[in-house]
Amino acid sequence: MTNSENSLSVDVLVIGWGKGGKTLAAALAGLGQKVAMIEQFDSMHGGTCINIGCVPTKTLVHDAQERREDDDAASYWARAVQRRDTLIGTLRDVNHHMLADLDTVTLVDGRARFVGERTVEVSGGEDRLTVTAPAVVVNTGAVPSRPDLPGIDSPRVHDSTSLQHADPFPRRLAVVGAGPIGLEFASMFAGFGAEVTVLNRRPRLLPAEDEDVAAEVQSVLEGDGIAVLHEADLRGVEDGAEEVLLRLEVAGRSRELAVDAVLLATGRRPATDDVGLEAAGIDVDERGAIVVDEHLRTSAHGVYALGDVHGGAQQTYLSLDDHRIVLSQLTGDGSRSTSDRVAVPTTTFLTPPLAAVGLTESEAREQGRDVLVATQKVAAIKAMPRPKTLGDPRGLVKIVVDAGTDEFLGARLFHVDAQEVINLIALAMRTGTTATQLRDGIWTHPSSTEALNETLGKLAPVE
Repeated sequence: MTNSENSLSVDVLVIGWGKGGKTLAAALAGLGQKVAMIEQFDSMHGGTCINIGCVPTKTLVHDAQERREDDDAASYWARAVQRRDTLIGTLRDVNHHMLADLDTVTLVDGRARFVGERTVEVSGGEDRLTVTAPAVVVNTGAVPSRPDLPGIDSPRVHDSTSLQHADPFPRRLAVVGAGPIGLEFASMFAGFGAEVTVLNRRPRLLPAEDEDVAAEVQSVLEGDGIAVLHEADLRGVEDGAEEVLLRLEVAGRSRELAVDAVLLATGRRPATDDVGLEAAGIDVDERGAIVVDEHLRTSAHGVYALGDVHGGAQQTYLSLDDHRIVLSQLTGDGSRSTSDRVAVPTTTFLTPPLAAVGLTESEAREQGRDVLVATQKVAAIKAMPRPKTLGDPRGLVKIVVDAGTDEFLGARLFHVDAQEVINLIALAMRTGTTATQLRDGIWTHPSSTEALNETLGKLAPVE
């Protein structure tokens, strides 16, 4: 490592302290390489997942599930936010020391902007630092998208970050958007005692899922008191003294809705604004995502992109796998690539959670596959007592299997512990483990995994 008062030269420069970036930095430092980690905000040491994404929101989801009917919503919410903040503060400190305690890592706080090939200028107040490296990794993540509408800058209009500290607690909440973030927050705030309305632009929820799965999700949400308005578009926001008035168009008709707060869950876009990518010769697509190949190489020699900034599915575990690909490029044989990914599962943390992997029944049939399908309501699965012991036997299990090979094509699990059981099915898909093998497996009792014994025994041809 070399540096002067205003410059620093290292082996690898990482811009952004996300899951992939911090893991890559630690791995390279462990191999003796000199690494600079640049992060704009000290409150983001550890990345989005630790600080404002997966972990804090799932902490709040858990506390919402634990709330009793006689708990005052506002005071219970305040305690939950305090617990969230205490936990995240601890985890942020752990993540800070994960790199700060390594002799070959230099931490730089400030805003990084490319000023040339593999060269960035970092600004913090009046200070400037130029950092160069033969290998640069862009890991700046994504930021919430915000529609350009009248009144949208109202202080009562939140994104998924600011709503986690809503004060006072919004007893009436409108959620604009019915994707994973919108539905998770809707389910969470209903659990905390809010009156929640979801504005869904499409004719039904979860259009990429089979209709029976989407219908079951809507039934559970409505059972929790959540109102879902389909074909609903937000046209404007009017801020009042005590509430905010939303001007909507619902199924072609004008409508108004008064609430205490609004969540804009209208998607996230790659954080590439004002990073100076053009100065480094880094191409972006029409959405602003950095263009990469299957080895996460950008159009600029020696520059790689990790995580949400290169578009695609925004999952922490994909960012973690991204670091393995770049590590293979920098220290291995370079063979690892995004094409190695098979059967990547997802979970939307509703109550109960909705987990998915592989094809839906509709997708399998559209591909002309000869399939077997098994679908069961959780409440009707006799060999699955765990949801009942927890007092939440809602949801369903739906599994699609290749009729010829007995291998899994996909699954949708909407039940207690679904986020864990889906990993078993994803592993079976990667290894060629058959449906019969899981059907006849021996699982702990009582567990949600036991549903496989019974549900897989009901596989039948699609009529």
